[in-house]
Amino acid sequence: MGAHSAPEHSRERAASSLPARAGVGFKSAHFADIEASARDVGFFEIHAENYMGAGGNPHAQLMRLRRDSPLSIHGVGLSVGGAEPLDRAHLRRVKSLVEQYDPAAFSEHLAWSTQGARFLNDLLPVPYNATALAHVVAHVDEIQEALGRPILLENPAAYLRFRSSQYLEIDFLREVVRRTDCRLLLDVTNVYVSATNLAYSAEDYIDAFPMSYVEEIHLAGYAEDVDEVGAPLLIDAHCAPVPDAVWRLYDRALARCGPVATLIEWDNDVPPWRTLLTQATQAEAFLERRRAVEDGLKSEALHDDLG
Repeated sequence: MGAHSAPEHSRERAASSLPARAGVGFKSAHFADIEASARDVGFFEIHAENYMGAGGNPHAQLMRLRRDSPLSIHGVGLSVGGAEPLDRAHLRRVKSLVEQYDPAAFSEHLAWSTQGARFLNDLLPVPYNATALAHVVAHVDEIQEALGRPILLENPAAYLRFRSSQYLEIDFLREVVRRTDCRLLLDVTNVYVSATNLAYSAEDYIDAFPMSYVEEIHLAGYAEDVDEVGAPLLIDAHCAPVPDAVWRLYDRALARCGPVATLIEWDNDVPPWRTLLTQATQAEAFLERRRAVEDGLKSEALHDDLG
């Protein structure tokens, strides 16, 4: 990126109205602490499937939260990458939730998680070939038609490669966007996890990613293991603070896309509220530094134009 290069901000159709601030995943155990604090976060995100029951304390908390803070809804069960038709009943429940809370964004994963009537407790990988592309495009179109809005599609954490893949992951995502007019959720931790597990450059991936379509970023900690030959194996477990290597990759992404809504994910071994807030504050500092850089570039460009 040259001295006067601008980040890739242009979008023809925004799918998200989230503020370009740091947010956190909402956990009901934190509700009292959140109510007692100044809510120094930009937004909250929930998993759709946790709020598909009728009423009760979860919805009472969420309605209270929604009155004062932007909300992002993150789906984990629509099985966008599956070969089978979408579960229409599940999609209706998602639609009802979206209509009830009118979130600033709705996102899902480039993965599959169902087989027949069974919901699998994982987000499983998709081969990047023409057959899978047709399924994903059809499913994204169906979801967007039902919800009446573009969705954000998240890049997955990868642990293997398919011999049948015909596209690189980035090219597959770009083609889905081209055919459906959806937008993207860039999970920077997933990039780092996948690059480590499959031995490629996370930096090159970020440099090639179609940032003009990114409307939300996710950051999380991971679990460390080894594979059967003793090589490092990272697990996208959302169970720890964001590591330094992921923060550096996040900064590299912001240099290309500019400030964008950024979520701290922490779903397992959930820490006290203050720990989560500290992580969000750290992300906010990266966003502020990027704004300062962009303001400096704009001032320099204006000075050059006037000179």
